[in-house]
Amino acid sequence: MKEINFTINHNSDIPKYQQIVNSINNAIGKNVITTGYLLPSVNVFCKKYNVSRDTVFKAYSILKENGVIESVPNKGYYVASETRKVLLLLDTFKAYKEVLYHSFINNLPDNIITDVQFHHYNIENFKTIINNSLGKYYKYIVMNFDHKEVPKVVSKINEEKLLLIDWNIYSKSTNNYVFQDFGKAFYESLQEANHLFRKYEEIIFLYPEYTNHPIETIEYFKKFCSDFDFKYQILTNSKTYNIQKNKAYISVSDRVLGLFLEQCRSKKYEPGTDVGLLSYNDTPMKKFIYKGISVVSTDFKQLGTKAAAFITEDKPMQKYITTKLTIRDSL
Repeated sequence: MKEINFTINHNSDIPKYQQIVNSINNAIGKNVITTGYLLPSVNVFCKKYNVSRDTVFKAYSILKENGVIESVPNKGYYVASETRKVLLLLDTFKAYKEVLYHSFINNLPDNIITDVQFHHYNIENFKTIINNSLGKYYKYIVMNFDHKEVPKVVSKINEEKLLLIDWNIYSKSTNNYVFQDFGKAFYESLQEANHLFRKYEEIIFLYPEYTNHPIETIEYFKKFCSDFDFKYQILTNSKTYNIQKNKAYISVSDRVLGLFLEQCRSKKYEPGTDVGLLSYNDTPMKKFIYKGISVVSTDFKQLGTKAAAFITEDKPMQKYITTKLTIRDSL
């Protein structure tokens, strides 16, 4: 069987055992080595790459623990499986994330196993998940969030193996990414709905205190209202929300959407006639609620498909997913 050369950089900040793990995982991922391939013995690896026995043994132990390799007494270590594991790290579980998830896994081959975890916008959770995942996965799909420590944590992952998705925050020009545009594309969607907003006296943006929705959306909302001469408010205290007739509302939270619809029912307001509503992020159910909820949303199915392509295609990816307006009866 042909001998393969692995890459060990003695000047790298990445621990040598981790480089060995990464190098073997990469070789399997690229089908350079396959099931049954006999790896160099610990002693041979030490001499060839000038690393310690403890370093090689630690790397082999990690790979064995993850089911990548096995060992046979007096014969050595061999590749046990061509199955590749990927990490999909999302913020929280919501209906539109389910669309992304199913699109992602449905576009992966059978030998790819996906571990899904959620950081819930908690930096300690985020650090723990990333730190515990290093070297265990073929590639990493990560949703960033707004915290000053995020860039340092993410930098521990090899850039070639990392895909940032959803929100362009703390990304570098060298990163792989699939993002949606929370600014200009949102502004353009509001422009499309200009004639519908004209039905109402005022536009009220419901931006609750607990939301993690990117603040740039608010800035582009203000710009739209200024450019097109709309009276507007931005309300952040969800406890004081009181839906009023002849006003249009924009909601970035489905919790607020539920509150809005409850108040419409109790006050006998007809969405699209007495009040207007534009919701952020489409879900499979929004077209059926109250004759249909108008939405501005990226295509989460396409986002999942592109993320899957990053796993299966060994090439860089930098892509923005289209954000579009879908008009239904609520506006």
